[in-house]
Amino acid sequence: MILVIDIGNSDITLGLWHQAKWAHVWRIPAVADRPELFYGIKIRDFFSEAGLNHFDVERIVLSSVVPDLTGKIINVTVPLFEKNPVVLGPEVYPKLPIKVLNPYEIGSDLVANALAAYMRFKTNCVVVDFGTALTFTTVSASGEILGVAITPGLKTAVRALAQNTAKLFDVPLHWPGTVMGKNTVHAIQAGVLMGYEGLVKSMLQKIRNELHDNHLQSIATGGLVSAIPSLAETFTAVEPHLTLEGLRLVAAGISKE
Repeated sequence: MILVIDIGNSDITLGLWHQAKWAHVWRIPAVADRPELFYGIKIRDFFSEAGLNHFDVERIVLSSVVPDLTGKIINVTVPLFEKNPVVLGPEVYPKLPIKVLNPYEIGSDLVANALAAYMRFKTNCVVVDFGTALTFTTVSASGEILGVAITPGLKTAVRALAQNTAKLFDVPLHWPGTVMGKNTVHAIQAGVLMGYEGLVKSMLQKIRNELHDNHLQSIATGGLVSAIPSLAETFTAVEPHLTLEGLRLVAAGISKE
């Protein structure tokens, strides 16, 4: 079994790869000031409730964009699994079959995304990750990360409205059906969701134009990937667990060294 851990700004996602599939995917809210014990108990309980022996985990790979949580999760996993996790970062990037742009700046989750997308398509491709931030990571046919574009994610945009305006508030991300909202909730949903629909389509076209590639492969991922259903036909593929897949490939590659 391979355990991969993706520490993001909103959630810590754990994926257990067993018998050639994702046997389990678990999520824990990412709260930096929670004690290590909290996370240790949660992870132990996941394995216990699934009837799994944590000593059967052969390798652990971890990606983190939250430095305050990285050490806590490492301190939890080492005694629980009796293994040191491989932390995806600049020290690991030279071992990967892709070239990483600005290795000390780019988020390791984006590297995992790029790796998974490139290994799937082996041609020009872009990963659109619908998370706390909405990111566009472009990879060339030769496996080089060409660049990244970042904009606030859907929930981040809605939360910003609620926090910075007197009469607007947080709303659920449900597709409104019309761009002309008849009340405040529908108005925010229309503006954010339908606005981001246009943003994504425009960004993909701009990337195609810069690469002079109308056959650019695009893959969508992230926790909010289904929030804009009209975009499904825009992408070559939709893979909610793409980041986990990238981390699994890191584990598989390192295990062959």
